[in-house]
Amino acid sequence: MIAANHSRKVHSSQAGIHPRLGEVLARYRTAEWKSPLHEPSVKAFRATNSLLEKNDLPLILDSGCGTGESTRKLAEAFPECLVIGVDKSADRLSRGGMAELPCRDGNAIWARAELATFWRLALQAGWRLQRHYLLYPNPWPKPGQLQRRWHAHPVFRDLLQLAGRVEMRTNWETYAEEFAFAVNFVTGSEVSPAMVPETDPISPFERKYRASGHDLYRLVLSM
Repeated sequence: MIAANHSRKVHSSQAGIHPRLGEVLARYRTAEWKSPLHEPSVKAFRATNSLLEKNDLPLILDSGCGTGESTRKLAEAFPECLVIGVDKSADRLSRGGMAELPCRDGNAIWARAELATFWRLALQAGWRLQRHYLLYPNPWPKPGQLQRRWHAHPVFRDLLQLAGRVEMRTNWETYAEEFAFAVNFVTGSEVSPAMVPETDPISPFERKYRASGHDLYRLVLSM
């Protein structure tokens, strides 16, 4: 019998890097992205940004923070920084104790927002991150879901332009390989994935995947 907390490994009919990834990334070079901003996320960003007034601490962004546990751990690990956790799910954030958003506790802030809008507005507002974490984003493993993956989304260039040290972690090797491909395609870098070191899990997903015997991958780059 499979334990209730067991997590299945990512299954996909796609083998290796998606054959259309380069084509998609090349198209974004010349096609302007005109998708409208998500209005509730605009309001959430403005409220979050107002909490940064008179802030002179370096910024760390925890994108897709879920319950916010990873944000707390990052805030503890980097007390000299202000760590901002963002997730689109009110339910996940409320399970972490964040009922009213945005909220701040010490050097940690949590906000509810759709990430593509939040990243675009952060870039427009002049944010420059010291670190940016994307911990176990939804892999969207079906081949037809390629452009739902962050590295194949029109917002990917904005993500990279927020600068800093970017770290993405995933339990699907193909996602890590594609992320590296996209970074190299866009920036001319030569980065490649590595295994996540055996340390204390940084998030509930990481803890669950470790307990389920998954291989965990990460990509780290400095912009």
